[in-house]
Amino acid sequence: MTSSTNNTRPFWRPGVTLEYLRKRLQHNMAEHVGIEVTEMGADYLAGTMPVDERTCQPMRVLHGGASVVLAETLGSLAANAANHDTTRRYVGQEINANHLRPVPEGSTVTGIARPVHVGKQSQVWSIEIRNARGQLSCISRLTMAAITAPVE
Repeated sequence: MTSSTNNTRPFWRPGVTLEYLRKRLQHNMAEHVGIEVTEMGADYLAGTMPVDERTCQPMRVLHGGASVVLAETLGSLAANAANHDTTRRYVGQEINANHLRPVPEGSTVTGIARPVHVGKQSQVWSIEIRNARGQLSCISRLTMAAITAPVE
């Protein structure tokens, strides 16, 4: 990972916990499709999403757009949790996804977001989404752009 930040400070902003991130998922698309944040590692964020009527395509497998929702949710949460500058927020600028294998209805997928680049103006995150057997079903890359934080 490349970084323009001081490597002696913690990767995550002080005060960011799993509970804090779980609250950020309330009352938005993530809650609607059942995304849950499950783990915060030293420099990664993990979460799950069910493959059910909310996230399936007509062929009863995981919809590619739902995979992108999981990827952008985890990457966006992680980018802002890694942001130590209170005058900035990070928002999605570009995302791509390669869907590698179908995931059947009735199962759960797990996504893990890891930083590729953390800078002052942009961040890039790689998100791997795996099926219940641990097989890679989607790989996504998310570019985040820094914007001025709203005055509170």
